Amino acid sequence: MISSRISGFTFLLIAAALLAVSGCKITLSGASTTPEMKTITIQYFPNNASLVQPTLSQALTEALKERVIAETSLQLVDQTGDLSFEGEITNYAVNPVAIQQNETAAMNRLTVTIRIKFTNNVDDKLSYETNFTRYEDYLSTADLTSVEETLIASINEQLVEDMFNKAFVNW
Repeated sequence: MISSRISGFTFLLIAAALLAVSGCKITLSGASTTPEMKTITIQYFPNNASLVQPTLSQALTEALKERVIAETSLQLVDQTGDLSFEGEITNYAVNPVAIQQNETAAMNRLTVTIRIKFTNNVDDKLSYETNFTRYEDYLSTADLTSVEETLIASINEQLVEDMFNKAFVNW
């Protein structure tokens, strides 16, 4: 038991030394930045989907800002950050799923797709441009307006996770 404590302690010392030597900052969340990365710009994500949910753009933008502030040491700036997120919501749709024998849907699916451009002005090879799609299913007997806020919160959390991981957790 003592040897396992020493081994764990030794591992932590070696890991800390390697991080100090590498000059790369890694947080407990796994986010990785270099000392040259000090600022980030996160633009408002407009909703350009054919069906527009009024609070989705603001909620998604704020969720990403909160995640970056909480899990990195980057300073949020209005423009010309060392790192930058911009994009748009391209799809917001509700479709039936789980069709039953009587040809009615037991479940509906709320799907949100975003187009993202992440620019890393410190190391351009870490920049990306891609689409992310996430969805949540809900009972077809439920009225969308009664469950929409909860569904959006869950979908936003997943989309932010996707954007954050692709930008900062490049293992």
